[in-house]
Amino acid sequence: MRGNVYIYIAVMSLVSFAVRVLPLTLIRGQIENRFIRSFLYYVPYVTLAVMTFPAIVEATQFPLAGVLALAVGMVLAWLGAGLFPVAVACCLTVLAAELILL
Repeated sequence: MRGNVYIYIAVMSLVSFAVRVLPLTLIRGQIENRFIRSFLYYVPYVTLAVMTFPAIVEATQFPLAGVLALAVGMVLAWLGAGLFPVAVACCLTVLAAELILL
């Protein structure tokens, strides 16, 4: 990394600021397009999923244990279980799978 670190920090902060401010200044009224509204509605969920799902699989000693925990968590969440029971069930699934696979 050559050059002045302060220049890098300034450029990074300008880009971060621009990404947050430009949509507020360029889009004044209500967005009427149905496709764009649905796209913007799902962006936070997709971003969270993209960051979370690979970490679930790679955080375990055996990737299969992570995949099993992900499947158990999805089924329990689909059935309406709360966050704490889903987390406990996923942890127990990883523990059992890693004990069996070890």
